[in-house]
Amino acid sequence: MQTSSHLHERLNNRRFTVVANTQGLSGSGTVFHYQVDGDSISGTYQGGRIRMGQQVGRVTGSNTIELLYQCLTTDGELLAGWSRGTVGVDLGGRTTLSFVWGWLSGATGGGESHYIELPL
Repeated sequence: MQTSSHLHERLNNRRFTVVANTQGLSGSGTVFHYQVDGDSISGTYQGGRIRMGQQVGRVTGSNTIELLYQCLTTDGELLAGWSRGTVGVDLGGRTTLSFVWGWLSGATGGGESHYIELPL
């Protein structure tokens, strides 16, 4: 599946911050940065309790993605997980991301999280 130009435009080289993530480690100090190449997605994240993190994933639909992620926390924990997300747009025209996610290694459980695009 090739990504639509809309999804590429909404994610590629864009930065996001957390607006809600009650069960997760990332918070308002965490910044996510995505790159999109065709239907492939890569990303990095850091800030708050996250010392460094990486993501890899793919486009699964016209406005849906799935990612695998791994991170090293500021406490020295090494964690990995999965997420499935929806890409949207808020009333102000900023890109939004909504995820359902779970841990694969280093922790248990999961939750939902929501992100919003940071201004350029």
